[in-house]
Amino acid sequence: MNITVFGAGAWGTSVAVYCTRIGHSVTLVPKFEEQATSMLAKRENVDFLPGIPLPDGLKITTNVEVALRSAQVAFIGCPSIGLVDLCNDIKSASSTLKQLPILISLCKGIQSEKLETASVLINKILPNFEFCVLSGPTNAKEFADGYPAAMVLSTLSDKALLLQKELTSQTVRIYTNTDVLGVELAGCLKNVYAIGAGACDGLRFGYNTKAAYLTRALREMVTIGCSLGGKKETFYGLSGFGDFVATCMGPWSRNRTFGERIGAGESVDEIFKTQKSAVEGYKTTRAFYNVCSERNIDAPIISAIYAGLYENKDIHDLVRMLANRPLRSEI
Repeated sequence: MNITVFGAGAWGTSVAVYCTRIGHSVTLVPKFEEQATSMLAKRENVDFLPGIPLPDGLKITTNVEVALRSAQVAFIGCPSIGLVDLCNDIKSASSTLKQLPILISLCKGIQSEKLETASVLINKILPNFEFCVLSGPTNAKEFADGYPAAMVLSTLSDKALLLQKELTSQTVRIYTNTDVLGVELAGCLKNVYAIGAGACDGLRFGYNTKAAYLTRALREMVTIGCSLGGKKETFYGLSGFGDFVATCMGPWSRNRTFGERIGAGESVDEIFKTQKSAVEGYKTTRAFYNVCSERNIDAPIISAIYAGLYENKDIHDLVRMLANRPLRSEI
């Protein structure tokens, strides 16, 4: 297949490398010309995926129109903050296309206070494109190194089985799912809870605390996700529990590391001065906090994370607040 990947961060680059390796014709589209020039010269994404050589067959360009010209599939791999701009660029460049590619979102963040997921924003701007979401527990470096992995492709498109077959390999297993909203909500929520998991690490809490936190956070994620329209089974699947575990536990997780630094006493402003990659969970926390407040969804963990990030509440006070909530049955 002819595949285009928009966004040359760690994950977009990793997906482009993988698709090239399994035999597809792939074009990677960085946002900035200087990044494209560097990648072409060094055959490596030194800023976001160092140590992974780019396959000789992988093409690189910043020209959106050229990248779309023969694409059958286009991955959307930019940070959520750049999603609207990218979709507008695709809209302009696709006006002369005879056949529109299938769009596959890799986004796991929410910028909108209205909790508009990537599929909502993409369908607003690009309503004529078929749409899918690809999600799961996939660290970019491990994926690019060829470690075994599994993901879920969520879509209502009749191309689901074709895409599943084309993207599956000896090391990567693709499952299908029709709960697009649930998959997207899970991918966004796990980033918020990873911040809290990192705070446990920064506070030097032990395994007992971390296990208790993860258990209650997962329960809260399922409650919120189902209240907002997702299916319960989705949150216990690869895009839910699977990605939740990887992001909350992985030492490479940007959201977990961000939370760890918060737990160790750094301020949000201090961290963002040295943080190059996007921390999707930061703004996502505010979006979910607002929606849960408006809809009276009980979300004490998200409320505590929000208070720590946006209201400068002392993290030790927040831990005590969660520990001293009224007693209740677990189920």
